[in-house]
This record gives sequence, C-alpha cells and structure tokens, in this order.
Amino acid sequence: MCFPGEVVPGSQDSGSGGLHRLPGVELWKFLKPNTPLESRISKQWCEVGFQGDDPKTDFRGMGLLGLYNLQYFAERDAAAAQQVLSDSLHPKCSKFSKAEWEKKRMDKAIGYSFAIVGINITDLAYNLLVSGALKTHFYNIAPEAPTLSHFQQTFCYLMHEFHKFWIEEDPMDIMEFNRVREKFRKRIIKQLQNPDMALCPHFAASEGLINI
Repeated sequence: MCFPGEVVPGSQDSGSGGLHRLPGVELWKFLKPNTPLESRISKQWCEVGFQGDDPKTDFRGMGLLGLYNLQYFAERDAAAAQQVLSDSLHPKCSKFSKAEWEKKRMDKAIGYSFAIVGINITDLAYNLLVSGALKTHFYNIAPEAPTLSHFQQTFCYLMHEFHKFWIEEDPMDIMEFNRVREKFRKRIIKQLQNPDMALCPHFAASEGLINI
C-alpha cells in the first residue's frame, strides 16, 4: 500500500509544517457543525479531545495521517463520529438507559479524549499495517490494490470497535487506557489470524469500498 508522502508518519512533510498548512479546521466543522470555531488556536479544541489550544502539537508523531483519519471518520460517518464524541464526553448519555448502565455495571464508566484516542488508534492501525497483520484483511476487501481510503475505512472500524470495547471494559479511570488499548490490540490481532477475516464495518464510512 502506498501513502502520499506527506501523510507517512515520520516523513518530513508529515510534521508540523504540513499541519500548519492543514491545521484541522475542517475536522472541527465535521464534529461541531453548529458551533463556529473562534480561531484556529483556541481552547475550544479541548471540546473534541485535544490536549491544548493548538491541535497540531498533538498530531506530532503520527503527523497528517492522524488528522486525515479523524477527518475521514468525521466526514464519511458524521452521525457515528458525533455519537462517539458525545459518549466520550458523557458516557451515560449513550443509547443505554440509566437502569441498563447500572445493570451492566457501567456506572463507573468514564470518557476519554476523542481526538487523542483517534491518534492512538491511527498508531495502532499503522503498526498493524507495517507488521503485515492487515495483509489478509486488505486482500479480502481489496484484492486488486488497497488504497489510503481502505486504510482509513479500517481506522473507522477500529475507532468504532475500540469505543464499544472501552465501554465493555468499564475502566476505573483514564489511567487504564494503555491496558485497555493493549487488550484491544491483542483481540484485533487474534481476529486477523483468521484467513477469511475482513474488518468490515457496517456504517457509512465503508460504503463503496468493500469488495467482498
């Protein structure tokens, strides 16, 4: 699979210079369509899970690939992305009723930083790609030639599944993120060992991409 040079993590073009040219304003529009962004550098970015007032500092490491993945998810499946964002901020405001949360022992469930998790899941997906773990998956969904869009579709699936997994795990606090992420990684790798496996999400981001 070939990525455009500017999105490859660690490449010169994927660093802060590239992010300065494409700082993520479109991402804000997709995630918060009814709330104008006051300025590119703003405390508002914390509302979608960035750590500070300038999102490009959080993209260092994964570069533009992290940004492109989040924008793809937010644009191609806006309803799901906004729901995941809402749940990450207010987990009890999900599809579960209060009684169901208590029955499932999810009363202690807490949110997480949507954008930071998206960057982490980009890192997970990229490492699965580099290690060859996604080879069978891509062959099953795009035997002719997987593209960046197929990778982004896979990212959307992983975001969707990690969100459900996080709720199921019911972590005590955000300090358990690395434990939950590692357990999720092992689960995905086990699934990918099935030669017939294709990580096929059943939401809008995958429409028009699945070839099986």
